[in-house]
Amino acid sequence: MEWTDQGLVLGVRQQGETSVVLELMTAGRGRHLGLVRGGRSRRLAPVLQPGNTVQAVWRARLDEHLGIFTIEPLTSRAARLIGDPGTIFALQTLTGHLRLLAEREPHPALHGAVEAALDAVANADQPQLLDIATFIARFELVLLEELGFGLDLSACAATGARDELHYVSPKSGRAVSRAGAVGYEDRLLRLAPFMTGGVSNGGPDELRDAFRLTGHFLARHIYGPRGLREPTARTELLTQIDRLAAAAV
Repeated sequence: MEWTDQGLVLGVRQQGETSVVLELMTAGRGRHLGLVRGGRSRRLAPVLQPGNTVQAVWRARLDEHLGIFTIEPLTSRAARLIGDPGTIFALQTLTGHLRLLAEREPHPALHGAVEAALDAVANADQPQLLDIATFIARFELVLLEELGFGLDLSACAATGARDELHYVSPKSGRAVSRAGAVGYEDRLLRLAPFMTGGVSNGGPDELRDAFRLTGHFLARHIYGPRGLREPTARTELLTQIDRLAAAAV
């Protein structure tokens, strides 16, 4: 068995004295693992950093085997992504989210979106944390959809209206309009306008609403059933947003 694909490095774990097991998010093969001989060498260790993109050739006798990766660098962006605490936490959050996907199950839209976002961050003169966080919040909405737990934000669950959608039911995951939410506002999750393509004020309050929304359903459908806690990186990313909000006051 053999195939070639490009992949985003999610992480590695040590295997023996000189090798590593590499975890990639590939364009056509999904999340895939393989052994890299000499992966701890001076030549390969900098290449196999989370956030870099590599060209990978995977070989194995049988498809169900771990297999061997042969790696060549394509895009080296890791060094630029770890220069700021905010971008570090953003990178760790995104790679952590991709690890929630089943192995060897293609998700080309997610792969392409993360690659594009990391390129934008790495190439920016001064990455803006709020812009990065906005992308991650939207990404989490798509991630829920890809995992089979998508929210219905197309129309109000109470009135059927498609305008003025300001809330989401924490039970059903359906949108609720301002009129439909009267008297129940404190029981609903706020829906940030940018999550449905609306105009955003670009502020941290909207981001907190967005992350609270996606975090609720990630905890309910993904973290809880798998016995996981919210990733530390995601928590720290929200802390960074809170600090920006406090500094702006």
